[in-house]
Formats: sequence, structure tokens, C-alpha cells
Amino acid sequence: MSQASTVFIDGEAGTTGLQIAERLAARDDIELLRLDGAARKDSAARREALNAADVAILCLPDDAAREAVTLIDNPRTRVIDASTAHRVADGWTYGFPEYDAAQRERLRAATRISNPGCYALASIAIVRPLIAAGLLGADWPVTVNAVSGYSGGGKALIAAFENAPAGEAITSTTYDYALTLAHKHVPEITRWGTLAHPPIFLPAVGRYYKGMLVHVPLPLWAMPGRPTAQAVHAAYCAHYAGERFVSVADLDCGAKLARLDPEDLNGTNELRLHVLHNTERGHAVVVGQLDNLGKGASGQAVQTLNLLIGADEGHGL
Repeated sequence: MSQASTVFIDGEAGTTGLQIAERLAARDDIELLRLDGAARKDSAARREALNAADVAILCLPDDAAREAVTLIDNPRTRVIDASTAHRVADGWTYGFPEYDAAQRERLRAATRISNPGCYALASIAIVRPLIAAGLLGADWPVTVNAVSGYSGGGKALIAAFENAPAGEAITSTTYDYALTLAHKHVPEITRWGTLAHPPIFLPAVGRYYKGMLVHVPLPLWAMPGRPTAQAVHAAYCAHYAGERFVSVADLDCGAKLARLDPEDLNGTNELRLHVLHNTERGHAVVVGQLDNLGKGASGQAVQTLNLLIGADEGHGL
């Protein structure tokens, strides 16, 4: 048996870190480097673990992730950053293997990788193939609406929904947020979606733990060349042909399904795209369905880790 790859999760006690650790714990091809108690916040201990790792996965707030990178001086240590800190930074490779046909090779060669945001991954997966296929212009005024389970907000939001004291608990069934239309994923969607202008993005949180729906409306009658829903669907099928973790639902899914449930793909690393359409009106809405803690966070980090260490891409997923 070949030697196990060493992996250090900096921020293992957080929501994403715990999920990654859970996916890796039983694997015999990975040795998890772990710090206990106060050592998790000790810079010297973290520096030692970061530099001892073949792969360091950062599950930290943005400033702490930037600091962690400065602690690494071992050129062999490769980094997957699950924070927002480096998602549009030069020199960092975007950790979405299905982005295009060359992205896996870019990732295999990279030492610094930014793990996508959950909303952003689905939005980019919807928008970019249409631009690449010439069905949508880069300057199109893209709108994104989405709803996520409350786990996307981390431990503080989970506590506010589940066990906050009276008067501090969130009692809403759902609510919109990022009301200034400046959500932290907008720069990421703009850059990797290859958009000329930032999209209008309004996210919402629902009273359920995890799962996500991301919606991008397409007025087909107003788009360049007036593409059909069939053309849109074909573009996705071509772009994601043969992919294990990105699937495209049948074009008639809107007529067959009674509802789209944001929790249907929980516990998986799958992103499923649905092209809902009304031919008579020339309307379509593309919906990305995923687990915000799976393909939208920890599952995607493990998929990328597998690429880096030469494991089967679906190992542990």
C-alpha cells in the first residue's frame, strides 16, 4: 500500500470542517493531523501542522484563512481554502472540477485552491455554460434568487434557529438577507461566471438544516438569438456530459414533478440542474439543486482533495 497522504483541517471544529473530517475519518489513504483544545488557536502549533501536511484545508473566517497561508513555508503543502478569502485572488485556482474540460488538470497542478461558495457554485454552473455556448451574452443582466438551509450561516445561525434563548431565537419560516444586494458571493459569481457585470443576487434562508435551490430566470424571447428551452438544455447536457456529480434533469421535469425540494440531495455531492420552461411564453428558469454542505462546501473540498492526492474522485462521497 502506498503511503497515506497527510491532511490538516485548520478550523476542524466549524460546520464545514466537521463535515470534511467525518468524510475522511475512515479512510486508510489519509492520515488526519489533528490539534486538541487550545492548540487549535496556537499559531506555533498551527504552523507546524500546516507545514507537515501534504494538503491543508482551511475552514476559517477570511482573515484567519489569509493568516494561515502566511504561516506556510513548505513548498510541498497544498492548500484548499473553504473561506471567501481567495476566491477571486490571482494565483488561486477555482475548485470546481466541472467548470470546463481543462479544470481538472489545472487543479492537479495547483498548490493554492479556493473551494467554491455554495450559492456561487450553482450560479456559475448555470450561467457559464450558456455564455460559453453563445446562448447568453457576458453583458446579460443576470438575476439569481436562492434559498438555503440555515447551516450555511455556520454555528451562530444554527444556534439562533435551534437553541437560542427566548427573544434571541429566529422564528421566521424563511427570510431574505443581504438586502443591500452585496452578498459576499457576488464577486465570485461575476468572475467565474465570466459576467461583464455583477448579477442581481438575493438569497434567503429557510427553517430547515441544509439543502439549497438556486434560480436563474431566462426570458428566452429577449435573449440573443432567442434560444429555445431545448437549446438551453442541450448546452448543459453537452457541458456536463459524463460528469459524476453534476447532472441535468430531463427537459420535461417541470411537467413531471409536483415540486422541487431543496433537501432532496442532502447527504450527496451532487448538483442537479433543472430547465423549467413554458414554450408558449418563451420563459425558462434554470434551477440548481444541491446540499449546501455537500457539493456546496465539504463534499466539494473532498472531491478536490481526491484529485490532488490521486484518489478516485468519488472516494468518501
